[in-house]
Amino acid sequence: MNRIAFVSDIHGNLPALEAVAAQIAAAGVDTVVNLGDIASGPLWPRETVQWLMQRDWPTIAGNHERQVLTLPRERMGASDAFAAAQLGAPERAWLAALPPSRWCGEQVFCCHGTPTDDLQYLLETVVPGFDPADPTPTTLSLRAATAAELQVRLAGLAHQPVQPTLLACGHSHVPRTAAQGHTLLLNPGSVGLQAYDDVHPHPHWVETGHPQACWALAELGPTGWQLALMATPYDFEPAASRADENGRGDWADALRSGRVGRLEPAA
Repeated sequence: MNRIAFVSDIHGNLPALEAVAAQIAAAGVDTVVNLGDIASGPLWPRETVQWLMQRDWPTIAGNHERQVLTLPRERMGASDAFAAAQLGAPERAWLAALPPSRWCGEQVFCCHGTPTDDLQYLLETVVPGFDPADPTPTTLSLRAATAAELQVRLAGLAHQPVQPTLLACGHSHVPRTAAQGHTLLLNPGSVGLQAYDDVHPHPHWVETGHPQACWALAELGPTGWQLALMATPYDFEPAASRADENGRGDWADALRSGRVGRLEPAA
């Protein structure tokens, strides 16, 4: 596989996924790899999983697949609870069969967060001190990971028989590339949600600043991998309207702007 498209963090946004898939088809790739967090959210979880079940894309599970399938309903966040209520037995079985990580060919390793933790960002670090109540926050409390932090987070690769030349991850929704030793690191960003607020491990916001659906293209040439971060325009208004209808104004604002507006309702 010398030409690979990577998608991640679809979060039930079927219109965004369909637009990205059309652009990927036009790009003429060897395969499409899905890095997880497929259904969770107030949009189209069941329909999105059904769409993916009809494709042969190599796919791994994200933290939200694990949470939707294993947590009791009272411990779920609103996005997971909505997805859990919508998914049927066939969709659940398909999600349950997904591995948490996998090799794609001999050179590419895929995980959702880090190789050993689906809840930890690999390429970003959350720092304390962000006040979401500040009307003019000066920082989103998210920065690029240092080389030392990357080394610690990639330690789980030590048991692998070979080291990958490319490692692809998702989870943070931040399109980014980096390198650690001889391994290129890639996060394609999120297909389905371009901004959100979170409190783990510290309060922070993630924003791309645009509503386009993100993905990435990797091509292996004579001198190594060439990486391209892509952003696909799509009609986001149906998704934003559906989020509003389902009581998730935070998602609606993020889908329309790629920025945090209203915050997730308190549980």
